[in-house]
Amino acid sequence: MEQLSGQDAMFLHAEIDGLPQHIGGVSIYDQSTAPDGKVRFKQILSMLERRLHLSPIFRRKLAFVPGNLGRPYWVEDPDFDLEYHVRHIALPKPGDWRQLCILAARIHAVPLRRDKPMWEMYVIEGLNNVEGYPPGCFALLLKVHHCAMDGATGTQFMNIVHDLTPETTDPGNPPPWIVERPSKARMLGRAYLDAWRKPGQALDFIRHSVPAIKRVRAGRKAGNIRFLEDKQATRFQGKISRHRVVGARKFDFEAVRAIKNSCPGATINDAMLTIVSGAMRKYLMDKDELPEESLVTGCPIDVRSAEERAAGGNMVGFMNVGLRSDIEDPAERLAAIHEESLSAKAYAEALGPRFAVDLTDVLPGNVLSLAVRTAAATGLSEASVMFNTIVTNVPGAPYQLYMCGAALVDSISLGPLLPNVGLFQIVYSSVQDKKGTITLSFTACRDMMPDPEFYTRCLQQSFDELYAATVG
Repeated sequence: MEQLSGQDAMFLHAEIDGLPQHIGGVSIYDQSTAPDGKVRFKQILSMLERRLHLSPIFRRKLAFVPGNLGRPYWVEDPDFDLEYHVRHIALPKPGDWRQLCILAARIHAVPLRRDKPMWEMYVIEGLNNVEGYPPGCFALLLKVHHCAMDGATGTQFMNIVHDLTPETTDPGNPPPWIVERPSKARMLGRAYLDAWRKPGQALDFIRHSVPAIKRVRAGRKAGNIRFLEDKQATRFQGKISRHRVVGARKFDFEAVRAIKNSCPGATINDAMLTIVSGAMRKYLMDKDELPEESLVTGCPIDVRSAEERAAGGNMVGFMNVGLRSDIEDPAERLAAIHEESLSAKAYAEALGPRFAVDLTDVLPGNVLSLAVRTAAATGLSEASVMFNTIVTNVPGAPYQLYMCGAALVDSISLGPLLPNVGLFQIVYSSVQDKKGTITLSFTACRDMMPDPEFYTRCLQQSFDELYAATVG
């Protein structure tokens, strides 16, 4: 048995009606590279079965403490059934990109069962009319609950089901699978001891927070840190519906690198935030809803140390970055976002990269759950706006990947929506067909974004204008 961390449990408490908290993605494969030019569903099942022991995510399920008096535990599922988790479906006709996005959004909107290992995989055939893909491609849609992994561990998880060549490697004989039955008495005993430790943990957290607060004040006084106090609500703030839309736009990595090189000190992430800013600016201007003040994005950051790289679960910090949507000129906006990023990084460093992780370890689960429900009920109050969107950067493999011999040719990422934040965007860099690409994917509430194809065009237009203004 392994107990969830405070941050892992937070994603369980954040899951309320209409807000499932799983992450995932859709990967597209060209099966012409497979040894027989064809990948069969049974081959995928067989490959997964041989690799179940390589990640604890596959066969673990949740065991809840009676009365929810403590954080849940991960335990091996004695009734694990691989074919329940891996499903074989086909894309509705006409089998184009729009149909794939609609199907992905519908599957992603359905919460995962809590009495099973918290992941599902869908093998999707029928991508016959998706422009730009080789004939005979298939897709694989993955859903994993956020309490089991974050973006960084998600990349490691995906590496388990892929190979570096079209030849499928055999991981060898797995060790014996040991199933431990959870003891309610043991879980209650641990919960009792944890309750006694909470006051001391809270005092330690407060004691360590005092120097951090002083560093933040000193940084603000020196002008290195700027608080984002003028946050305004947009259509992406408010009550989230149960329905989702997804979409994506792919960019050439070298083109994005050229954009960031035009601004001294800027990063790839600064360039991608500028593209996001321009797209949101265009989208909201079209609706006559662009706020006068700058939009703000939340940016999750991986806070693992070098020794913790192999650790599962979640270790995520957070930055708030001004998107400077109040600036029309793309090149000027890039420079301004770079300055905003420096300020956000200075704030995160002053506060301590593990502040958010330590805070969730201290707060009781019922307090976190109450906070989430309160945030979900605040509506469009300006005081409740923490950020207008979330943009997270997930680095993919810097080399070509294969699954059962089929080459990975494209991928889009799927994220969870949060209370009062109806637009989640993921920057995913990878190598496909020996070419570096950056895909910007988005998941949104369908009521807030009824026209995802238009937002996709806004992303492309924003990139085109930024490239013209910086590279020429």
